[in-house]
Amino acid sequence: MANSALLVMDVQRDIVDIADDGSGYLPRLSRAIDGARAAGIPVIYVVIELRPGNPEVSPRNRVLTAAVRAGLFTEGDPGTEIHHDIAPRQGDVVVAKRRGSAFSGSDLDLVLRGRGIDSLVLTGIATSGVVLYTLCQAMDLDFNLTVLPDACLDTDPEVHRFLTEKLFPQWADVIAVEDWLKATAPQ
Repeated sequence: MANSALLVMDVQRDIVDIADDGSGYLPRLSRAIDGARAAGIPVIYVVIELRPGNPEVSPRNRVLTAAVRAGLFTEGDPGTEIHHDIAPRQGDVVVAKRRGSAFSGSDLDLVLRGRGIDSLVLTGIATSGVVLYTLCQAMDLDFNLTVLPDACLDTDPEVHRFLTEKLFPQWADVIAVEDWLKATAPQ
């Protein structure tokens, strides 16, 4: 696990307010984060932030245009902050992106290469958004991949189920938080 990193993606205040269904998502994610730290696995946070005035948003991008209309993702807005229940600690890296994938419009690849990381453990909101987009791009970049399905969340439970049970296992190891914690626990 020395070359792994846990990615905590788009777990921002406004996004949690929209997606969290009261199922205990944040406590499970927090356990994964604590377990990664205990195992010496770097925790890298990824947030979506758009510049004021949204110069990077094309009207052809339906998702971002809708988010802008809803007042989401503007740099510096309180709702764009990482949710306080899983806030970064000193030494954690925070990467800002401008699109769906954690790699799009960010320096994530540079951070990973600089640390010699070749394996990613993916968590975040939404399963059908940042997790899917990042998984596809990371697969094309030849990373070893693990998805923690109960540390991912989507507003559509059926889409989440399909992705984590049918699609993601074709490309990544899909393992529950508790099982991953047992596998990564310091010996």
